[in-house]
Amino acid sequence: MPAPFPIEPTPEQLAALAAHRPDGPIVALNLNRYRERAAYPSGTPDADVSGREAYLRYGMVALPAILGTGGRILWATDGRHVTIGTRDDHYDEVVAVWYPSRAAFLSLDDHPGYREAFDLHRRAAIERAVLLLCDGDAEPRLGSPYGD
Repeated sequence: MPAPFPIEPTPEQLAALAAHRPDGPIVALNLNRYRERAAYPSGTPDADVSGREAYLRYGMVALPAILGTGGRILWATDGRHVTIGTRDDHYDEVVAVWYPSRAAFLSLDDHPGYREAFDLHRRAAIERAVLLLCDGDAEPRLGSPYGD
């Protein structure tokens, strides 16, 4: 049986991120595929919800944590059609989050309740995820190499 799709970074990926220099602004491009029904641990109250609903529960804690790092959500939208790629490349949502630094991104766990929400709600919600960390502008904005 093949391994499940990844839904969170490995310790090695986090260590490589922490060691990366210089530590300038980044944009975290989140690609999320939700489970049809959330996969909460047995006995979790109010567990019969969609994966998207479970992710929104995570988001209620994640947003204040992001803002607390100095980060900002730049853009979020639903995924629609895979035009280049395979069925496995479909994602339900794309979210771009700007952070002032990699260190700020790594500090999310320091915010009260964040790790618990991640471990419970995000894990229940996500079937597959990709997180691409990109160089960001000094200010929280989506930029273009072709000018504004």
